[in-house]
Amino acid sequence: MHILLTGSSGWLGRFLAPRLRAAGHRVTGLDVAAGPDTDVIGSVADRAVVDAAFARGVDAVVHGGALHKPDIVRYPRQTFVDVNVTGTLNLLEAAVAVGCERFVFTSTTSLMISHAIRAGAGDAAVWIDETLSPLTPRNIYGVTKLAAERLCRLVHDEDGLPIVILRTGRFFPEEDDTHRALPGENMKANELLHRRLTVEDAADAHLAALERAPGVGFGTYIVSAPTPFAPGDAAALRHDAPAVIARYFPDVAALYAARGWALPATIDRVYDAALIERDLGFRCKTHFAAVLEALRMGQASPVAHDAHYVSPKERVATR
Repeated sequence: MHILLTGSSGWLGRFLAPRLRAAGHRVTGLDVAAGPDTDVIGSVADRAVVDAAFARGVDAVVHGGALHKPDIVRYPRQTFVDVNVTGTLNLLEAAVAVGCERFVFTSTTSLMISHAIRAGAGDAAVWIDETLSPLTPRNIYGVTKLAAERLCRLVHDEDGLPIVILRTGRFFPEEDDTHRALPGENMKANELLHRRLTVEDAADAHLAALERAPGVGFGTYIVSAPTPFAPGDAAALRHDAPAVIARYFPDVAALYAARGWALPATIDRVYDAALIERDLGFRCKTHFAAVLEALRMGQASPVAHDAHYVSPKERVATR
């Protein structure tokens, strides 16, 4: 197939484009920033740019380009609406117009996190799967991604375009833009327990979604590393996460101490990615046990961390 990949110069795009080609697909990359996998430079908010990309002959779309949560301090709300909402609509309408076979949309688990969940209000960790409702996103990023999801649903219902939405957990390489209590590598390892995945697994999930989209028709899936926890752990995770973690991984305290790391004192949410495994047969390869094995072997963590990473679009913006 000929795949239009948006966000082709970004963190996900640099891993996804080579995988798409290795699977036998032709890839046209679209991004606001130049990159080795980008053929069309421009914004998805510009319908003329989108139409020019589709004029190359496109069979399917993987829409990974977006403004993200850290961009909130850099861009006004209207820009989020333009890129995340209008941009998605432009792609959906163009895909229908040329008769695309399938559409994969990169969404985010962030849109499932309300102010109450974010604040950790409650006596137990929140067990989060695709049935969570109502959805009340806490910022413009979540609001616009949810609006884009709703557009996907509308276009599928009205035009029949097969669409798979992937609500991905965290896979960014840079430091957290709000939490700095722990070193970034330590924090990312901890998050692999309940809210993170590797960028390699994120890319592989998109390939699985692309392959299975026609059979699914329309589906929305959380994508995160498989958690070791069960719903019955939720209360204990909120009040004494290290004790729960130690039940599953008895040597975790010693391994962490040797690296100078700390376990999370509390966990406020757990993402359950079981549905994508049941429906699409996809399961992230890297999980928390792999981190511990790396510690045992004196190897680097399998979770990418780059404190100096800057998005290509921001490098363009600051020139």
